[in-house]
Amino acid sequence: MTQTLPERTIDPDKLMSFVFRAVDEVGATLNTALVVMGDKLGYYTVMADGRPVTPAELAERTSTSEHYAREWLNNQAAGAIVEYDAATRRYTLPAEHAVALADPTSPAYLAGFFQLALGTVHDSESIHRAAIDGDGLGWHEHHTDVHHGCERFFRTMYNGHLLNEWIPALDGVAAKLQAGGKVADVGCGHGASTILLAKAFPNATFVGSDYHEASIAVARERAAAAGVSDRVTFEVSPATGFTGTGYDLIAMFDCLHDMGDPVGAARHVREAIAPDGTWMVVEPMAGDRVEDNLNTVGRAYYGFSTLLCTPASLSQDVGLALGTQAGPAKIRDVSTAAGFTSFRTAASTPFNNVFEVRP
Repeated sequence: MTQTLPERTIDPDKLMSFVFRAVDEVGATLNTALVVMGDKLGYYTVMADGRPVTPAELAERTSTSEHYAREWLNNQAAGAIVEYDAATRRYTLPAEHAVALADPTSPAYLAGFFQLALGTVHDSESIHRAAIDGDGLGWHEHHTDVHHGCERFFRTMYNGHLLNEWIPALDGVAAKLQAGGKVADVGCGHGASTILLAKAFPNATFVGSDYHEASIAVARERAAAAGVSDRVTFEVSPATGFTGTGYDLIAMFDCLHDMGDPVGAARHVREAIAPDGTWMVVEPMAGDRVEDNLNTVGRAYYGFSTLLCTPASLSQDVGLALGTQAGPAKIRDVSTAAGFTSFRTAASTPFNNVFEVRP
């Protein structure tokens, strides 16, 4: 049924400005898939040396079709991701962009972020239905690009900040782990954070847990490949049921807001933590008020919250649905409800807040 809009005064310039912005939005949406395409086909890797290429040369060096390489390069040039020289008809990937798109060791590496976004959008039809009936969509029900993209994106954060900034910001934690502490990594996914910590603290022991069985299988394989399986174990369990007690450090990396019952999970942490232990909660960067988050990072996170994190919470028991932009006050409320008495922001990055919570 066609709905007639109420009569309102229209500013033609403002209207056309929005129309062109909308065209840019559609281009950005398509570009998410094209960046993932460039990542998976090796286009960025081949261009990372900075040498200008033609479509034919890029196709030959990646064993792909020249037709697709040509259109992909033109799209990337129109979006200012690669540079085009009209005189030579060659395309160049700037060094700064290569760091972000072709160097997995870089703290600015973003290929996984695009993969996570593409996988999230892939399941949007299921979210449309869930929004009508109020149901959720579990993490395990999403496209595999969600699982792999999430790990790739957040591994970048861990490589850049976990050992050099976040652990040192926690009172006394580094010393305990150096001496042989006991760590639980709850909601560990593919185990990137667990393995990174295990390699840095060879005297400590680690238990990683996640309800997603496929992720735990990957984590076990990667722990074996990293040579830390003698000190790292992984188990399939929800955040309210991971095993063990007396932990010196319990970590939750970007997952508390995804949980259906974050208060129940926090209470389980309170039971499992040592009397002088530390609960490290890493959450997406957010302020406590909506207006604090109306920015570039907040926009992306509200998008993930609508399509990924809130549905994940609603698919579980309780379904509190904190949202990706919960903010420090709500996280503090969760910790207080669980019986913790100490809460502070220990560190932050443009993408994360790191909270230190203690009994």
